[in-house]
Amino acid sequence: MKLLLIAESREGKLLGGSYELMAFAKVLGAETAMFLVGSEAALPKYDGKLYLADVAEAKEYNPDAHKALILDVVAKENPDCVVFCHSSYGWDLAPRLAFALKAAQISEVVGVDNGTMVVPVCNAKLRRDVKVGTEKTVITLQSGAFALTEEPTGSPAVEKITGATDAKIEFTGYEQAAAGGVDLGKAQVIVSAGRGIGKPENVAMVADLAKALGGEYGASRPVVDSEWVEHNRQVGTTGQTVAPKLYVACGISGAIQHLAGMKKSEFIVAINTDKDAPIGEVADVLVVSDLKQFVPILTEKIKSL
Repeated sequence: MKLLLIAESREGKLLGGSYELMAFAKVLGAETAMFLVGSEAALPKYDGKLYLADVAEAKEYNPDAHKALILDVVAKENPDCVVFCHSSYGWDLAPRLAFALKAAQISEVVGVDNGTMVVPVCNAKLRRDVKVGTEKTVITLQSGAFALTEEPTGSPAVEKITGATDAKIEFTGYEQAAAGGVDLGKAQVIVSAGRGIGKPENVAMVADLAKALGGEYGASRPVVDSEWVEHNRQVGTTGQTVAPKLYVACGISGAIQHLAGMKKSEFIVAINTDKDAPIGEVADVLVVSDLKQFVPILTEKIKSL
């Protein structure tokens, strides 16, 4: 199998998701080539062929031009799959490319099972295996689903490519989202509520523990979607990415989207009735208990210190 990996850069910096593409290729044991709209000053550490389009010419956002450049590379490399990050860039460009190639697209891949792509369904409560019937496939990878076990190394063999850059869209730059509510990125301690808290009234119990620990409380996406907690406290790929000294997950099963937003925490404590919950794979301590009984007792003990 051969993959064309579509790396990303932004404002002169290579994005970390580019290395997740390499990790995915390693899982499949696939041959690879890579494409990047960027600059020679920020190349990936990669032992392979890199097709480089100058960002000054192609611009960071120019879907028509980027699609044409990738199609040229596809014609040269003839990959079985073209792989994007499941990012705003991938969301926009992958379906354009799939349509041009008359290829099936598999979005938000979180795993591989005997060569078959695994994707989440039912708001990530379930997973399903997906097979395609087209010669080529376009894939996007969920952030955090694949990671290299070692630091990336190597220097790519760069082949510069150019093409038409006319576009109906003019890229003018990035605009920072307006700050609102709590900034969990600055918190040293975060206690997060998951679906396992049972009902909205129990959010107060999680917030009380966070206060006792001198931190902030957060939440997983299902809790935010249920409107039990405001969106600015959501942790995960569609919320905030955090790396506190202590992260306490209360009733959180550990969907890939949530793990990607908190797995860099220094110390992780998970409280869950399910000893086999995925959160246990990243937790330093897993407390198998009913959180509605355990959390109030823990909070009182901490307050008494």
